[in-house]
Amino acid sequence: MISKNKQILLVEDDVNFGTVLRDYLQLNGYKVALARNGLEGFEKFKKNEFDICILDVMMPYKDGFTLAKEIRSKDKSTPIVFLTAKSMKEDVLRGYKIGADDYLTKPFDAEILLKKLEVLIQRTQKSVQKSKPKSRIVIGDFVFNPRLRTLTYKKNKPTNLSPKENQLLLMLVDTQNDLLSRNKALEEIWNDDNYFTSRSMDVYIAKLRKYLRQDSSVEIANIHGEGFRLITS
Repeated sequence: MISKNKQILLVEDDVNFGTVLRDYLQLNGYKVALARNGLEGFEKFKKNEFDICILDVMMPYKDGFTLAKEIRSKDKSTPIVFLTAKSMKEDVLRGYKIGADDYLTKPFDAEILLKKLEVLIQRTQKSVQKSKPKSRIVIGDFVFNPRLRTLTYKKNKPTNLSPKENQLLLMLVDTQNDLLSRNKALEEIWNDDNYFTSRSMDVYIAKLRKYLRQDSSVEIANIHGEGFRLITS
């Protein structure tokens, strides 16, 4: 059951509607924290961990858009669903630009809301699982532990990797025996693609080559003008 033990932050200034929606979600297995306005909602968000946020757009003190911006400044991944009494195109687009994952116009079908919540939570769980690195990756005679940021050759003392070395080696492993684009690595690790970040990446590639040279079956090859390729034979 997807809803079991999942925490929802519900921010709704309509007391009656908020109470009814909270009770309905709780009947369907969710744990719900109900806030009556944006100020109260952000305080609850800062003090607890939630699996999804449901925000009314029009609220006193702090509207849903402002609250969503504050949530996104602290958390990029928790799904946000907006509730609104009007389906203005401008409001919908504004919500998505802020980082909303979905939108529902009142009145709405409660079963559709449940299905949307289920899909969003499943998507988030898959994303987390995908982004969570393994603790043991074999590269020739090396054991790479991305969580501890260590690279160990046979039974030798582990080499501690810097955060960028760790990220870069993990990307090379993910594309093992295939091309790792320079642009992709620069955008994901350095958040920029210019001359200076490109030279910086070359330095990190050289460091990784130095670590890996103990095993002649492992090589980081240059693909001229394109990127790099981790080759294991």
